[in-house]
Amino acid sequence: MTVRGLRLTPFRGLRYVPEKVSSLAAVTSPPYDVVVRPDGLRHLETADPYNIVRLILPQAEDPAARHRKAAGTLRRWQDEGVLARDPQPALYVYEQRKGELLQRGLIGALRLSDPEEGIVLPHEAVMDEVVADRAELMGEMAANPEPLLLSYRGDGTRSGATAVIERTIRGAPLAATTTEDGFAHRLWAVTDRAELAQVDAELSRHSALIADGHHRWATYLRLRAGQGGRAEESPWDYGLVLLVDTARYPLQVRAIHRILPRLPVKRALDLLDRAEAPFRVRTLEAPLDEALEELADTPGNAFLLTGGDGVFHLLDRPAPALLERTVPADRPEAWRRLDATVLHSTLLDAVWQVPDRPEDIGYLHHVEAALEQAAAHGGTAVLLRPVPESTVRALAERGVTMPRKSTSFGPKPATGLVLRTLR
Repeated sequence: MTVRGLRLTPFRGLRYVPEKVSSLAAVTSPPYDVVVRPDGLRHLETADPYNIVRLILPQAEDPAARHRKAAGTLRRWQDEGVLARDPQPALYVYEQRKGELLQRGLIGALRLSDPEEGIVLPHEAVMDEVVADRAELMGEMAANPEPLLLSYRGDGTRSGATAVIERTIRGAPLAATTTEDGFAHRLWAVTDRAELAQVDAELSRHSALIADGHHRWATYLRLRAGQGGRAEESPWDYGLVLLVDTARYPLQVRAIHRILPRLPVKRALDLLDRAEAPFRVRTLEAPLDEALEELADTPGNAFLLTGGDGVFHLLDRPAPALLERTVPADRPEAWRRLDATVLHSTLLDAVWQVPDRPEDIGYLHHVEAALEQAAAHGGTAVLLRPVPESTVRALAERGVTMPRKSTSFGPKPATGLVLRTLR
């Protein structure tokens, strides 16, 4: 079957039974790769014995044991009636609201497509070991426990999927909660055949950008490939996603910061001093918000280094000879100018020689968490600026992937509101 556009299909969602848990907020979690470990993980585990983090980040002595534990937990929660499947297949309208920020989209099972079809556009590279681990976890559970976030550009009018969404939210939601980050979440089911057909007719004309969840998308593709060549369709040909029309509900784009636990700030600055053609380094005697403003206003490539001690060092004006020597020349100029490209190719690889391993480079979405981790480990936090969505999409449409963890689109869907099982 040739897929010509997005095909979002209804499924029977697996959801928490309110009477079985202390509250819906207490059993939800941020996406698995946003949970700060170990403190954030411990906080979620103790919030409620049925918190979804026990499925997405199970704890055991080795990977195989973790995956089996998650699968056993999922079966037990269904047997105990903590999780129950909805009576009929549905697409789920999902709303997130905090102050003036409002995002609405559709959660469904998206038919997987191959990269060359250009229907789902990745913009970041992935780590094979992470994809392998998530594939083992989802394969053992036979479930998609959390949706990834996809964005597409509708025509900006209240028609098609948008019309269905805005009609649906007039009714009572299936679930509603407010999480401790201040976001209010609501969920509705769309089961009417005519409305499902209206959604399908519009989405089949569009492609989508992976806003958040590259590893989950790669995991879906790996799981599909693991089923072997089959003539008939299978549940493994689909993956759980949240699809947002950014013409109607623009996403926020934020940076993802780096933590280098084994590289103290003094060592990082000493290595810069020894480089043949260094960056300019300025020490800022300013609070965090002013230092971040200075970073945002600095032209060209720039980074903010700190050990989490309140002292900030602004790196900018890299010598052209250094960039010429370290940044790959076989990529488009827009890619070569990215802060993340210069950080990884020039600073991490060439100047600091930090190995690209989880124990040497951490990725954190929140500045405060990066500062805390740098201080706790005696390492360096590298604070970055966000990349405009237009740059991300332009590169993705050319088939050019950015360095991984270059962007953080949001708000991200809460994990635990609806799951998808594959058996």
